[in-house]
Order: sequence, then C-alpha cells, then structure tokens
Amino acid sequence: MASQAEIVAVARGWIGTPYLHQASLKGAGCDCIGLLRGIWRDVVGAEPETLPAYSPDWGEAGRIEVLCTAAARWLCPKPLSDEAPGDVLVFRMRAGAVAKHMALLAETGANASFIHAYSGHGVVETALSDPWRRKICARFHFPEGA
Repeated sequence: MASQAEIVAVARGWIGTPYLHQASLKGAGCDCIGLLRGIWRDVVGAEPETLPAYSPDWGEAGRIEVLCTAAARWLCPKPLSDEAPGDVLVFRMRAGAVAKHMALLAETGANASFIHAYSGHGVVETALSDPWRRKICARFHFPEGA
C-alpha cells in the first residue's frame, strides 16, 4: 500500500495543473474529480469505472448524492474526526446542497492543508481553515493494497 506521505507527494505533483472541467491529465488540466482520478491511477491502478459526462453545475439541480455515493463505492469511509494526511475529503459547498467538491488532505494540525482543483485557480494547496472544515461532509481513505 502507498504510504500517506507517498499519496500526498503524488497529489502535490499535480499542483499547478490548470482547472479544466471533466479533465484528468497532470500538467494539462483537471477538475476536482479528475485530480482524485489521477491520484487513484498513480496509487491504486486503473480507474474502476468510467464517469458519465457531467455539466459544471451538475450538483445544483438534483438532490441525489452522486459524488458521495460514487466515492463510497471505491474508497473506504472514515469518521469525520479521524483525519490523516492522504485522506480524501468530500465537501458540501452550501448547507442543504449535495456534495460537489473533492480534495486530498495534505497536512493536519496547526498547518492543516488540502490539495484540490478549484475553478479559476487550478490545482492548489489551500489552508484547511474553519470555513472549509465546516463544509466537509465525508472522509475516505484509499483502499488497502493501494
């Protein structure tokens, strides 16, 4: 299994990749889902399923938790309070809305940070401030054998 440090190093290798909706190619472009798909390919192997096309506002119209359901199919759930570098974080961007953002936890403690692909910014490492923390609705880790 890839260590937490190795998973974080893989994610940091994506920093600077431009934001590109539905893409997943390091250095060329990705969105938040594409970033996690790329990390998966590096630490686990082939992607387990093909994603259907999705619009930039895919989570705005429905009430179906597509992102959390898909994450739960392939990743291992963790308690929200059990944080460790290398965790996959899922965010609900507004109270009452469906989850629609993913990231990888890079650091914990006083300098907590996460790596994500963010529209208008590309792949960046961001401080895990209280406003971001309040948006976390699920936490996962890569499967054993990763």
